Amino acid sequence: MDKQLMISLGREFGSGGHVIAEKLADNYGIALYDKNILRELAAEKDVGEKNLRRYDERPKNPLLSRTVRGFTNSPEENIARMQFDFIRERADAGESFVIVGRCAESVLRGRPHLITIFVMGDMDQKILRTMETENLSEEEAKKRVEQVSRQRKAYHNHYCKEKWGDARNYDLTINSSRLGIEGTTCVLMDYIDARRAADNWE
Repeated sequence: MDKQLMISLGREFGSGGHVIAEKLADNYGIALYDKNILRELAAEKDVGEKNLRRYDERPKNPLLSRTVRGFTNSPEENIARMQFDFIRERADAGESFVIVGRCAESVLRGRPHLITIFVMGDMDQKILRTMETENLSEEEAKKRVEQVSRQRKAYHNHYCKEKWGDARNYDLTINSSRLGIEGTTCVLMDYIDARRAADNWE
C-alpha cells in the first residue's frame, strides 16, 4: 500500500463493529487499534492495563473532577487525551490503520486519506449478538446494550462538537443488521476501494 489509509469506525454496541474493523484491517493488511491502545499506553506509562480499562471511553465525572490551569484530576479525561495523542502520533507518522471509536473521526478530521464510518444495528439484532458474545439473558443483554450505548454517546459528545452517530459526521453510516457482518464488510470495502480510486490514492 503506497498511500496512507486511515479508517475511523464508530459503532453501536452489539452492531458487530469491532469484528467488521478486524476484517477491514486484515483485508488491507494494516494495524487495528481498539482496546490494545491501552496495552501500549500502560507499558509506556508503567501502569496496570486493568486500571486504564476502567476508564476507557467514559466521560469524566463532573462531581469528582476539577481542572486547574489546564490540568485535570479526572482519570477518564486523562486517558481519553492520551489516546487522542496516540492516534494523532500514528497519523503524523504516516501509518495506515483502522481505529475503533475513541472520537477518531473528530480527532483526525481534515486529514487526507481518512475514511470515517459508523456502524449501527437493529435493537433485536444487537441484543441477540450480545446474548451470544457475553452469554447473557435477553433482559441482561438489552440492559447491557442500552448502558454501553449511553456511555459511548456521553463520552463522544463530551469531547466532540459533532454528535455521536449523526450520519452527517461520517462518510458512510451503515446498518449491519441488513446484510450481516460479511455483507456489511464487503459493502464497506467496495466503498473504501472506490474512494481510493476516485481520489487517486495509489
